[in-house]
Amino acid sequence: MSTPSDPAARSAPARRDGRLRMTGKQRREQLLDVGRSLFAERGFDATSVEEIAQRAGVSKPVVYEHFGGKEGLYAVVVDREMRSLLEAITGALRSSGHPRELLERAAFALLDYVESSSDGFRILVRDSPVAQATGSFASLISDATSQVEHIMVNQFKQRGFDTKHAPMYAQMLVGMVALTGQWWLDARRPEKAEVAAHLVNLAWNGLSGLEAQPVLSQNPTPRRAG
Repeated sequence: MSTPSDPAARSAPARRDGRLRMTGKQRREQLLDVGRSLFAERGFDATSVEEIAQRAGVSKPVVYEHFGGKEGLYAVVVDREMRSLLEAITGALRSSGHPRELLERAAFALLDYVESSSDGFRILVRDSPVAQATGSFASLISDATSQVEHIMVNQFKQRGFDTKHAPMYAQMLVGMVALTGQWWLDARRPEKAEVAAHLVNLAWNGLSGLEAQPVLSQNPTPRRAG
């Protein structure tokens, strides 16, 4: 009699109906996939443990056994997506090359993630009661910004600018890239490479023409309270 070629399948005991019973690790991964899909489709609040269990073909206690509830499952999903996206962006920024090339790679890495992991990105840009200091899109932007700061500092030094403003410019630059990714999540036009090219065009050509002491062309009149 032939045996399954998959080692994981061979280790999983058979059920009475002839189907293979999942191992604990396999079940956990299945629940993560199901939860990821539902959270992207319906959001955290609109997704219930009942729905997760039903779609996975298990009872509610199985979900609680693996994750302690919906919040625990969501936290693991968000953590995975955060690490995946941040590694893609920071990996592009850590490589060698001209600053413009690094910006191009980082912008393309974000758009590539949006394209290949739309569900994951949709989850990250949603607000959730369990996505606070370490599990929000804002915290991801903050982490990415820390990787961009050294590029901005070097550029400011080369131009003789005050480097104390470099962190602020890094926030602006990363925010522009991130918001473009949010827009492209649903727009999907034009193509990824073209969006990245236009994004870098604005960012880089703007950076190349920076003024050392920028001022507003007109002094705004402050509004009075009340």
